[in-house]
This record gives sequence, structure tokens and C-alpha cells, in this order.
Amino acid sequence: MTRARTLLLLSALYLSQGLPYGFFSQALPVLMREAGYSLVKIGASTLLFLPWSLKFLWAPYIDRYGTRKRWLFALQFGAAAVALGMATLELSDSLRFVFVALFLFNLLAATQDVATDGLAVVLLAPRDRGIGNAIQTGGYRLGMVIGGGLLLWVYTIAGWRFMFVAMALMLALLLLPVFSLREPLKAPAGPAPGALAVAATGWQRLRRPGIALLLVLLSFFKFGDSMGAALVGPFMKDSGLTLQQIALIKGTVASVCGLVGAVLGGWLAWRHGRRVALLFGGLTQTAALIGYALAALGLGGAFNFGLIVGACIAEHVLGGAATVALFTLMMDAAEPEHAGTDYTLLACTVILAQGSASIAAGLVAQHGGYALLFALSTVLSAAGCLTLVAAVDRRAGPARLQAVWRSPRPIAAGPGAPAA
Repeated sequence: MTRARTLLLLSALYLSQGLPYGFFSQALPVLMREAGYSLVKIGASTLLFLPWSLKFLWAPYIDRYGTRKRWLFALQFGAAAVALGMATLELSDSLRFVFVALFLFNLLAATQDVATDGLAVVLLAPRDRGIGNAIQTGGYRLGMVIGGGLLLWVYTIAGWRFMFVAMALMLALLLLPVFSLREPLKAPAGPAPGALAVAATGWQRLRRPGIALLLVLLSFFKFGDSMGAALVGPFMKDSGLTLQQIALIKGTVASVCGLVGAVLGGWLAWRHGRRVALLFGGLTQTAALIGYALAALGLGGAFNFGLIVGACIAEHVLGGAATVALFTLMMDAAEPEHAGTDYTLLACTVILAQGSASIAAGLVAQHGGYALLFALSTVLSAAGCLTLVAAVDRRAGPARLQAVWRSPRPIAAGPGAPAA
């Protein structure tokens, strides 16, 4: 595939992931708060995203069996079918069934993500990974704009059923670029290993030198920021903002700004290297959390609304830059011959940290208030960023990282090049 077609394909696939995730992570908590559910229950609902944390268990099968093109078609059409099924439910009187459907939706989407991430590692040359991850994050953020903002707005106008029908149609349309996919061979020719041998692959990849420490560092990096971000929607609702205002600010304006952050992160990684991009993105997204803390304390006075809006915009712009840098680092650590499995192990760690942070956020906010939540998340976010950068500076993690850690433009030839 040409470079342009590769980037277009990845944009569509990650947009299709961001669309439902934007709704379930941003719009649904607001709707649950509107329905009167407690912050603890809203935070605990993130347990339904468990497949995203466990997908490393079946990632080796996606790498080994079938083609990624077939996996993408089957899984995304399945997600569209579940969206149509959710159109028959109502949040007010069938929350249990909504949660079952949400779990199934996450199972399909998480498995699709394994195929997509493996494809990205294989198709993107090392020197293109900064730009590629900017496109990836940008597509995902755009999907979140639609899912967390536009679909929430559609809900206020046309209701639950029409919203999910629209989601299903968009998921089906976003598969069109996959028709042109001509992916390279995923594994050397020869007899296919048995199911148990494939299952053991995940454990073998986990035992690679430096991987265990990198998993801990990634978790620490994401925990603080994720804890603060988890309850921004409910915080806005409790601060007096309407659903329409939240849909516009958090779902649309801030997420569009996240596209700017993705471009910024991609440019920093390409121009100044992974280290500079990660340090800049991690520390500045931490600073954005301070705005929420000030607003929670009421220090904005008559301008509290503007303070919340400014903090939300800063969170998405700077968080977008940090996300691109982090994803590029994770892609650097993955080996092409085990692309889906390696990247999924790292991604699952990030998702598990986010889920744990969301549960912790619900407990802290319920018992200590929003101000304590945002203050604590600020401290943890800064500590996580500095710890990760300092550790990789001291050569923590897989040896592959060091070849590109400080270099702004790696010159490795591409997916078929020898490992760094």
C-alpha cells in the first residue's frame, strides 16, 4: 500500500474505535448522572471495559490465524449489529441489558483493536511512526468528537434509538477503506503451531527483557491523568452545565482541540524525538488538571465556567500530544513479527491503569470531593511522567527503544528491516 492509503486506512479504523468509545466513556457517564446514579457506580461501570485490559490473552491468535482484513470485517460488522441491538433498549428501564450489550461491544472492539494495532506496526516504518500515531490519535479523537459530542447532541434531539442506528451506519461505512487493504505476510511459511503453543506466545512476549519494567512505568504514567479525566463529565454536570453545553464543550470543542494536540505530538516526535515529545506532553497535560482543581474549589468565581472550558480544552490539546508520544514509544517496543501481541500487551497495561484510575476517581470524589480528586491526580500525573522519562534515560525497557529514544528521525528502512 502507498503511504497515503496506509494513513487513510488507519485513520478510518481508529475513527471507528473512537466513535463508540467516545460515547461510552464520555456521553454515557453524563447520561447516568442525569438519571441519578452515584459517582461510585459511574466509576465502577468502567469494569465493562475489561476486554480492553484482557485482550492480550487472545492477541496471539489474531496475529497467527486468518488475515487481519477478515478479522476487521467480521468484528466491525459485529459491532454495528450490537449497536443496532442497543437501539432497542432504554437506559432508564433496562440498565442491566445496556451493560451486557456494552460489554459485548467492548469485546468486539477490543479484538478489532488488536488487528488494527498489529497492522499499524507492520505498515508504518520507524521514521513514520510519529506522524502515523498522530494520524491514529487524530482519527480516534475525531471518533470521540462524534461519539462523545455529536451523538450526545443527537440523543437530546432524536433520542436513544436514532442515536444508535446512526452509530451502526457510521461503523459500517468506515469499513470501506479496508477493501483496498493488501497486507504483507504475517508469519513465516510452515506448519501452523497448535492452539496451546499460540497461547503460550503471550507469556513468552511478556518475559522479554525490559518488558515487565516498561509495563509498570506505562501504568504509572497513565494513572494520574486518567484519574482526573475519568469524572470530568459528571463534574461538569454537578457544576450546573446542561447536557447540550457538555456535548458542545467536552464532546466537540475539546475533542477537536485534541486533533490539534495529536498533530503537535506527531510533529514533536518527528522533529525532536520521542523523549522531548513525551516529556512535553506528559508535563503540560498535568498542568491542565490544575484548572479543574481551581474550578472545583470555586476560585474562578464568576468566571468558573470559563475556567472549566479552558481546562477541558487544555486537557485535550496537551493530552493529545502526550498520547501520540506514548503510542509511538509503545510501537517502538513492538517487534514486527509479533506486532499485534507485543503492542497489545503494552496497550492492555495502559487500559488497565485507566480502568483502575476510574474506580479510584469515583471513590476519591465520592468521599473527598472533586477538588481532592483533581489535586491528587495532578501530583500523580507529574510523578508518572518524570519517572518514565528518567527510567528510559537509564535504559529501562526493551533494547529496541534506545535506538530511537532520542533520535528525531530514525532511518530504519521499514517493517521488513532488522530489529533495532
